[in-house]
Parts: sequence; C-alpha cells; structure tokens
Amino acid sequence: MCGIAGWADAGLDLTGEVDGVERMVRTMACRGPDAAGVHFGPHAVLGHRRLAIIDLDGGKQPMVAPADPDRPAGDRPSVVLSYSGEVYNFRELREELRGFGHTFRTRSDTEVVLHAYLQWGQDFVRRLNGMFAFALWDERDRRLLLVRDRLGIKPLYVARLGGGVLFGSEPKAVLAHPRFRARLDSQGLADLLGLMKSPGVTPYRDIEEVPPGCFAVYDREGLRTERYWSLGRQPHEGDLGTAADTVRDLLEDTVSRQMVTDVPLCTLLSGGLDSTVLTALAARVQARAGEPPVRSFAVDFTGSEADFQASDFRPERDSPYALEAARHIGTDHRLIELSADELTRDANRDAVLRAHDLPYTFGDVDTSLHLLFRGIREHSTVALSGESADEVFGGYAWFHDPAVVEAAAFPWLSRMQLITPGLLSPAFRAATRFEQYRADRYQEALAEVEHLPGDSPSERRMREISHLHLTRWLPALLDRKDRLSMAAGLEVRVPFCDHRLVEYVHNTPWDLKTPDGDPKGLLKRATRDIVPRSVLERRKSPYPTTADQLYEKDLRARTQALLADRSSPAFDIVDAGELARMLELPQGHYDTQLRRNGLETALYLDRWMREYDIAPE
Repeated sequence: MCGIAGWADAGLDLTGEVDGVERMVRTMACRGPDAAGVHFGPHAVLGHRRLAIIDLDGGKQPMVAPADPDRPAGDRPSVVLSYSGEVYNFRELREELRGFGHTFRTRSDTEVVLHAYLQWGQDFVRRLNGMFAFALWDERDRRLLLVRDRLGIKPLYVARLGGGVLFGSEPKAVLAHPRFRARLDSQGLADLLGLMKSPGVTPYRDIEEVPPGCFAVYDREGLRTERYWSLGRQPHEGDLGTAADTVRDLLEDTVSRQMVTDVPLCTLLSGGLDSTVLTALAARVQARAGEPPVRSFAVDFTGSEADFQASDFRPERDSPYALEAARHIGTDHRLIELSADELTRDANRDAVLRAHDLPYTFGDVDTSLHLLFRGIREHSTVALSGESADEVFGGYAWFHDPAVVEAAAFPWLSRMQLITPGLLSPAFRAATRFEQYRADRYQEALAEVEHLPGDSPSERRMREISHLHLTRWLPALLDRKDRLSMAAGLEVRVPFCDHRLVEYVHNTPWDLKTPDGDPKGLLKRATRDIVPRSVLERRKSPYPTTADQLYEKDLRARTQALLADRSSPAFDIVDAGELARMLELPQGHYDTQLRRNGLETALYLDRWMREYDIAPE
C-alpha cells in the first residue's frame, strides 16, 4: 500500500515547480515508509511513497512505460503511473497481457496495471479486482486519469488549481502545496457531521473526493468525472443452499487472493462472526501451503473485565470470544491491551486528527483502533479485516427494527451520530439548511437504487436500505479504517468488499440473506462448519470502547476547557450552551454514546480549524 500525490496542468510548464510536489509527497510518508519517488514532466509531476508489499525490489514508482514502443527512442511519449493499492487478479491479467506480446520486468501488480492501460485504454479498470487509487498520466494527449476502486476502499482527492489539478491520497497532500489555501466549505462540513458521506463531497472548499467506482479525467478540456461501476439489480437464481455455496466459494477465492504478499500477514480477530470467518479461511490457506499458523490480533482495555457493563448496544466483551475462536482455529493469537492513559494522551489524539485531516472521530474508538494498528505493525505489514460484512449481509440491529425500516431517514442515524442537530449552532444549521440538506441527500441516495418489476414492496425497501449502507455508510467506515491503519504503515485488506461478493449478495433476496429472520443467516449457513457455535450464536457487538472513568473525566475536562475559551472557531459550528448542558448529564451516561460523540466532535472541530488554519468561506 502506498500514498500518491501530484500536479498536472496541460497548459502550464511545470518544469520549475518540483518543490511544491515534493512537499505534497512528503506528507504521504506514513502511507509509504519504504521508498519515495517523483517523476518530472513538463505538464505533470507525479509523486509516490511506497509501502512495499509485493516484489519488494522491483515495484518502485512512479513507473514509466513508452506509450508507443515502435517509435524512435527520442520520440516516444510515455505513460506514467503512481499507484496505491492491490490488484488481486494481477497474475491472471499478466498472463493475458503476455498473450498480446507484453513483456514484464518485475513481479509487481503495478506493472500489470500500467500494461493493462496500454492494452485496453481507460476501460481496463473494469477488469481489475482489488482495492486501488491511482494516477496515470498519458503524455500523448496530456491527459491525467485518476481512478478509484468500486467500493471506495482506498481514498483519492483532487483539487483545481488554476487551469490544472492537484491530487493526493489524502487532503493533507493537496493542502501541502504552497499555492493552495485550506478554506471551509460549510455544506461539506454539514455532510460530514451528518454522517451522510455524499459521493465527492468534502468540508474543504475546492477539494473533491473521487467517488467510488469512478475515474476523474483531466485534459485540455478541464476536469470531469465518469462512472465505470455501480451497484445494479439482477435477477437471483437458486435456493438458500445454492446461495450459501456461492457465498462460500466467493469467500474462499477472495481470501486466497488477498493473502498473496511478500511481507508478514495477520488477521484482526475480535471474536465476532465476520473476523472469525476470515481468520478460519485464512488458516486453511496457510495450512494447505504448509505454512505456520496464521497470526491473529485483538484489542482490549486495561481493567475491562471489572469495568464492563452490558447494554443492548454492547451486550458482551470481545476477549472471551476471540480467545475461543483463536483456540478453535489454531491461530498464533495476541492481545493488544490499551490503558486509559494511552487513550487520553495528546499525541495519540492528535495522531487521529492528522490521520483523518477532518473533524471526524468516534473518540476512543478511533484512538484505540489506531493504537491497535500501531501495535500490529510491529509484527505484520498486512492484515485481513471483517469490515463491511454487516453492510453486505444485513447484520446491524437497525436492519431488523420495523420502525427504522419504515422511517424516511438514513437507518444508521437511529443509533449512530457524530453530533446531534441540537448541538449545532443555530447559525450553522440555518446556513447549511442542515435538516433539509440531510433529507435531500437521503432522497438523492434512494434515487440511485435499481429494482426489478417483480420485487415486492418489502423486498424493494430492504434493497434500498442495503444500497444506502453500501454507498453512504460503508465508505465512511472504509475511510476511517484506511486512514488509521495507513497512519501506522499497516495495509488492511477487506475481503468482504470483493465486488463480486457484494454484487451477488446485494441481488440475493432478503429472506435468503436472513433466513428465519436470522441476521446474517446466509453468511452463517455458508461458514458454520468452520466457526465455533458460540460465535455463530453470539449477538452483534460493535468495536469496543473503554469503560474506564478516567477517560470520561478527561473528556469532561477537555470540554470544560473548550467552553472557557469562547474565541474557539468551533463555536461557529457548535452551540456553546447546548455543549455545556451536555456536560450536566451524569458521569457515565452515554445515551448510546451520542453524548460522548458530541463532546468529542466539538473538541476535534476546535483542533482541526486551528491546526489546519481553516479560512472561513
């Protein structure tokens, strides 16, 4: 995994503009600690930071190939690639390209991507199976192609600058350019705070996110976005047994592909269904190859056994289930234990802010996740994660709550919010039309859903809810996972995001996804022979948070200090009176964590606007 950055301008000579791009590339060092490279051209400068995963010696970037090898050496335009991600079917594509006469100097998937473009043009992206975000500059027509994977696993940002564009894996790359100034986009901030994740929207004026399943094209005509993939509706054939067999086949193939690496690999094993399934399948791949047991990791908090209090939201601790799953599968299991002191340390909270480049945090969840990744990175460079299984298979409780299903709103907002509308300042709510904007974005998302004429009303509704999760909720979770892992130099792969699996399950009828009303029942049927009964029967439990009251006290103290500084730019967004009222709630009263999330968001807004010197609109 890597970080990319660069600048292209078809009408400007960039020969003397190297310093700006080098600054951008340096911000990507956390994503690529192993190597750096910059390709200089008159109209495009492409930079790269590398985390070496496959072909450690041969995959250096940016990678250059002649666009027309038959032309004289001094008159050959080039195609330049700066690539972040993994293409899991690169070996099959390489053999196919060899049949067309292509030769390869390396074993890397990067070179396969470059030659695939030369062979098939920009539509080659439809052939790729993987997670990726890359920039491809074609000197023949001074065209930049910015490509992002189908589900949005890897991030990619683009910004207009004069007649050209800047791009980077994260906003910090664009913000590092000396000619670019960070300015607030209030509507984009409302989108972020409202947990809507509208495609392409950011809280930075003039910075856009390349939407999942799209490529952005820049040339002499300007910048435009084109879609190459969307989540469509197809008829489903077969009964529950057939569906379970198909899911199992797809998962086995996906996990096998995603375990290809030249560096140490592990799994994230929480003891939930999703991570246990992946760990069990990975263990089978290791065993067939005659390799040592797969290494697995879990996280817990100091004193959690004594401090834990069960609730409907979080009914059980993870650790006992993770240990049982590890013993059942036979993994080399390790627990990373975190203290409240680590979670409250300024340096660790700041690391989360800098990883996101956004006032986006779930507080100790994000801090602990980053610290978990940092701990794993001491032992492994690649990790498999169960992210997205709940979105794909309908695992969240609100999928099965009739009141939520019937409501005309994003379903996750019934349980999860960064900030409640009441905590926003009246001026910000009015300027952004917050409630109406959220309602409009909801209707916009619904309009994308495809149905078949024979779909029943209930089937149509559940497919709408599934589509909302896969296009508006999952991208936010994937973004968080990518930022917090890559800030630690760890590549996290997400097999449940394989687009073949997503397409198949999305088109599977709801009663087959949840037979007899069993959440994720299809996944359970597909994997029940490899998962302990206790895990199969376990209730859904989210990523853990600390119950240590030291964290609560620290959060209160930070919020009180913020309230004492009425000059904070956060109070242009947050209502100070409502923030003070929230502090009056009894210590330990989390109201399904909405209160804690609101306090954390106010604090991160203050730090973000100050540290990033966000200029008003």
